[in-house]
Amino acid sequence: MTRLAPDTALIERDFAVPDIRCAGCISKLEQGLVRDARIRSARVNFTEKRVHLAHTADAEMPDLLGAFTSLGFEAHPIGEGPKDVDGEAATSKELVRAVAVSGFAMMNIMLLSVSVWSGATGVTRDLFHWLSALIALPTIAYAGRPFFRSAWRALKHGHTNMDVPISIGVTLATALSLYETATHGAHAYFDSAVMLLFFLLCGRWLDSVMRDRARGGVTALLRNMGTGAMVVGPDGSTHWTDATALQPGMVMLVAAGERLAADGVIVQGSTRIDLSLLTGESAPQEAALDDVVHAGTLNIDAPVRVRVTAAGTDTAIADIARLMGEASQGKSRYVRIADRAARLYAPAVHGLALTAFAGWMVAGAGWHEALLIAVAVLIITCPCALGLAVPAAQIVAAGALMKRGVLIKDGSALERMAEIDRALIDKTGTLTLGRPVASNLAEIAAEHRPVLLALAQMSRHPLSAALTRDLTAQGVHAAQIDEVQETPGFGVAALWQGQPVTLGRPQGPEAGSELASELSIDGHPVALVRFADALRPDTVEAITALRAEGVDAMILSGDRTEAVAPVARTLGLTAMTGLSPQDKLAAIARSSGAGHKVLMIGDGLNDGPALAAGHASMAPGSASDVGKNASDCIFMGDRLMPVVDTIRMARRTQAIVRQNFALAIGYNVIAVPLAFAGLVTPLVAAIAMSGSSLIVVGNALRLKGSLK
Repeated sequence: MTRLAPDTALIERDFAVPDIRCAGCISKLEQGLVRDARIRSARVNFTEKRVHLAHTADAEMPDLLGAFTSLGFEAHPIGEGPKDVDGEAATSKELVRAVAVSGFAMMNIMLLSVSVWSGATGVTRDLFHWLSALIALPTIAYAGRPFFRSAWRALKHGHTNMDVPISIGVTLATALSLYETATHGAHAYFDSAVMLLFFLLCGRWLDSVMRDRARGGVTALLRNMGTGAMVVGPDGSTHWTDATALQPGMVMLVAAGERLAADGVIVQGSTRIDLSLLTGESAPQEAALDDVVHAGTLNIDAPVRVRVTAAGTDTAIADIARLMGEASQGKSRYVRIADRAARLYAPAVHGLALTAFAGWMVAGAGWHEALLIAVAVLIITCPCALGLAVPAAQIVAAGALMKRGVLIKDGSALERMAEIDRALIDKTGTLTLGRPVASNLAEIAAEHRPVLLALAQMSRHPLSAALTRDLTAQGVHAAQIDEVQETPGFGVAALWQGQPVTLGRPQGPEAGSELASELSIDGHPVALVRFADALRPDTVEAITALRAEGVDAMILSGDRTEAVAPVARTLGLTAMTGLSPQDKLAAIARSSGAGHKVLMIGDGLNDGPALAAGHASMAPGSASDVGKNASDCIFMGDRLMPVVDTIRMARRTQAIVRQNFALAIGYNVIAVPLAFAGLVTPLVAAIAMSGSSLIVVGNALRLKGSLK
């Protein structure tokens, strides 16, 4: 994507950079690229693995790509190179295959190693070592490619990254194992090398899945735009025009049931528009001459003509997508505990191994003995336990929460969820069920209910669907009606026992009500059905429990004040109403600026940017695709208490994570000096390394059943 920057002397471009791996990569790119005087700014989006550049007009594409190459990164311009989606899909598939291959090989090599550990000697031991080598060598060559390629590119340009020490450790352990096998040595360490690769690949694949889900939120949002429109020509003729070709000034003919492909103003006709995309309000809104309508909203009742005012990337829905991208980019800079530790830990470990080798050589040990000690140091300090400290606890916690109806999409969300002290909650579909419920059926005469059901069954209108559901639940049977006809915007008409009956908008004192339907028989109103968006059954209990956990709650809603006020009074919450997506983002920014850690809970398309911007976010299972993709967690069912359960579990998980780090570090404090002193063989080191990992996993399992 290329466009002029606000300073017209600068050009902005986005580049895909697949090899962005960690916070070190972000710093290297943002600081290194601007050393070229022609590049004025560089901003990394870690979630999407993209870099946004602002550069002068004299910087040509080869110059820009060369700036990336000089830092050890391959890049291609978005929209001018390989397809981003295809590239990311290929990367994910490569990681999945590598995980599968290394996992299968690891299990088989460990099985062969059991025989050696059990006392196999001589030819039998050599046979098992050679069989292990035959499995390990092609596995390492294949599954290690993501690390080897990245390390080679960095070294070739005089830089290092996290993949360099990983590649050195795996290669050295493999080479020494091969030497030991060829010289009939007692020990080989193929199992340790492949195990290390397997765990590292699992972490990288999970990271890839997390980014795919983050990108999916924006993709799901943009799918709500109409793909095109019937454009009315000067002579009155109409022709189909793709959404990408729409221009301001064109007039679209938008049929009932069709989504708008561009923003515009109604120039002919009137209808009702589903604006939940922008406001989150479930009730459709009237739209008539000169009213503004937006891309992605749904025309419900009647055809209208709309003059285009904004199309493509200038529409409101595209602006929401950009807001989501920017918000998720800010959140993606959150540095995980394990990443912070690993950045310091890995260089220290490899430096220690090198020191052990040099020290033993100086002390008079041969190169073989010194190398064995160095490999033992590398293996015993392999950060498997450290690497499992966070994900092991997160996986157990996620499993426990799943039984409670909560899906955790990103393990790091639990870390952020544990810090929450303020919850900003959307109303429609979040505090409430998001679907209309007939609130006064008990007042409707029994003889009228079968007629109501018969008419309601013939319409797909949301209120008719709600009435059908509620009457059916009460065991009502539909009356026999004939000559059914539905008029969009007015209701359903039919004949019942020879009399005309209608179900539609109220005509009396309730005229204009968006949440009421009136039954008329022979032209006379006989029953008025009122609807309400009912609270979730445990909303009061959940809000009380949030307060007990020290979390202050507040309502953020796009709904009208009169629709939100009763809910706010019932729950004892303050409320902000009539908010746009930008308003919700501003509210989150104010809370964050005041030092609060904000949990955003919402369900609508209009909540997408706010969900992405919150310190953590949750959406109900009934949420839109955008809401579910933009959130960190999804809770299923009609209850709100899973939100409280998630916060409680997150805080317990963080306590376990801290314990795991203490166990992993304590293990190294004891084990490293022993390995450095030459008191630990590589075999014992491999066993100790695995043991430390098992201790960490066992501690994490204590989270099971912690929610009563």
